[in-house]
Amino acid sequence: MAQGSMISLTAADGHTLGAYKALPSGTPKGGIVILQEIFGVNTHVQHVCDEYAADGYVAVAPALFDRVEKNLILGYTDFTHAREVVAQLTEAMLVADMQAAINACAPARFVVPIGYCYGGAMAYLAGCKCTGVAGAVDYYGTRTIAFSETMSPTVPVMYHFGAKDQSISMAGITKIKTAHPSGTFYIYDDADHGFSCDERPQFFNAGATKLAKERTLKFLVDVMQ
Repeated sequence: MAQGSMISLTAADGHTLGAYKALPSGTPKGGIVILQEIFGVNTHVQHVCDEYAADGYVAVAPALFDRVEKNLILGYTDFTHAREVVAQLTEAMLVADMQAAINACAPARFVVPIGYCYGGAMAYLAGCKCTGVAGAVDYYGTRTIAFSETMSPTVPVMYHFGAKDQSISMAGITKIKTAHPSGTFYIYDDADHGFSCDERPQFFNAGATKLAKERTLKFLVDVMQ
C-alpha cells in the first residue's frame, strides 16, 4: 500500500497548515481530500489516505486544527478539548484551508472531498463553498444538519449514515434531504456513528465500511468524468 508523508500547505490568507499526502503508483485517477474526524489527522486518517492512494487517487488530509494548535492529535475520548478547538474555527478559515488541500491535489483534474464525522460536515461545506470540486462524500456529519439550514451543495454529494447513530436523528437526515434532494443517501441498519473507523472497535462495522467504500468508489468514477 502507498505510504504518504506530511507536507505544508499555504491558504489564500497566508496561513500555513500541515497535511498528510499520499500518491498513487501510476497516473492518478483524480484527487481526494480526506477531512478528519474531530480528533485531528491521526493514524486512522493517514491510513485512509494511503488506502485511496492504493486505489489510484492523490489523497490529501489537511490539518484543520492547525489554526488553533499545530500538529494537534487528540485521543478518542478527548471531546472537550476537541470542541474547544472547533469553536475557534470560522467558516472562512475552514473553506480557505480545504481549498488549499484541493489545490494540492494537482495535477489531478477532478477532486472530491470525503469527510468523516466532523469532517463529513466539512465535506458538505466544501461542496457548497469551495471551487474545483467535482463532488463530495459525507460520512455521518452531525454538523451537516446545521449547514443544511443555510446552504446547499453545488455538486453531487453522497451521504453515509448509521441507523444506530444517536447523534444524527432520522429527522435530521430528513432536513438534509430537504436541503439537498438530489443527494444520494445511504442508511446502514446495523451501523453506529463512526462506523468506518477501525481504531474504535466499539463503533467499527466492517460490513458497512466495505459497502460504503464500494459505493464511494463508484461515485468517484461517476463524478470524475
